[in-house]
Amino acid sequence: MGSTFGRYLTVTTFGESHGAAMGVIVDGVPAGIDLDPTVIQRDLDRRRPGTSAYVSPRGETDQAEILSGIASGRTLGSPIAILVRNRDVRSGDYDRIRELFRPGHADYTYFKKYGLPPQPGGGRASGRETVGRVAAGAIARALLLPLGVSIQAYTLAVGPLRAARVDRAFAEKDPLRCVDPDLAGEMAALVGRVRDDGDSIGGMVEVAADGVPAGWGDPVFHKLDAALGMAVLSIGAVKGVEFGDGFALAAMRGSEANDPLSEHGFVSNRAGGILGGISNGQPIVMRLAVKPTSSIGRPQQTIDLQGRPRTIETHGRHDPCLCPRIGPVAEAMTALVLADALLEQKAHQGAKP
Repeated sequence: MGSTFGRYLTVTTFGESHGAAMGVIVDGVPAGIDLDPTVIQRDLDRRRPGTSAYVSPRGETDQAEILSGIASGRTLGSPIAILVRNRDVRSGDYDRIRELFRPGHADYTYFKKYGLPPQPGGGRASGRETVGRVAAGAIARALLLPLGVSIQAYTLAVGPLRAARVDRAFAEKDPLRCVDPDLAGEMAALVGRVRDDGDSIGGMVEVAADGVPAGWGDPVFHKLDAALGMAVLSIGAVKGVEFGDGFALAAMRGSEANDPLSEHGFVSNRAGGILGGISNGQPIVMRLAVKPTSSIGRPQQTIDLQGRPRTIETHGRHDPCLCPRIGPVAEAMTALVLADALLEQKAHQGAKP
């Protein structure tokens, strides 16, 4: 079961949704990097459940325990291990459906691959696995900070409602991370109606990485956009990704799609900051298609472990819309890829005669 990510900066997450703890081991971080542990906690707090009426009410504090690799606010160069204990596990919520496959979840595919019956809360396939990713992403940000690289993700759309303008500062204060102040109330009302109906709804998250220098990325098979695409598509609910104008480019002519250059730089950014798999110095912009939460309280058709037709209703604590909590995870995965690209660039430059 692949749980390790990265080439120069490696990240291994561990733990199950209803196990004793979640955690991560980050290796490859150079010694002497300033890293305030409160920064790690801040990012975990942005991801954790129970923060508003629009996310899962699971009551986790998500307190980070740093076991190794950091002392007196600086990295030691050794592996950084972080543990986050599960404090509010309610496995009993799954007793009556323990032999049923939940539609939209990985229950069926895990059963076919590993022979495992459905695990409480989804086990390793749960969104709770992303706790370790977010903690690791905070470490990656510390590597990028001296270069002025910043990353922010925000909710661009929920269902049919799509932002007409982008106010990133507002997004950080809004419970859905909606980036359009004029749309926030309508978006919240829609999620509330869906939640009260025992259902869920999908949306779109946009990620912007500013300050990335030109020249990062390993072309051909390890293109920067390929690495970013793999990273965000490894987030459970993400089913699509586009860079810059993305799929809209398919309807354009080359004269429309290309980004002209002037003596002052690029005139537009339809490519989303990456050309030939290498950063071009413009903001890296990508959008993620986020599916509706699979766990819903409405009757759905399924089968049990013996293949018999059954009807299932999934009760418990679930997010009516995943976008606000996927934002911090998408930021973390973006930071990890960019930090890996930074270390690769340093290794490449160091190898030059």
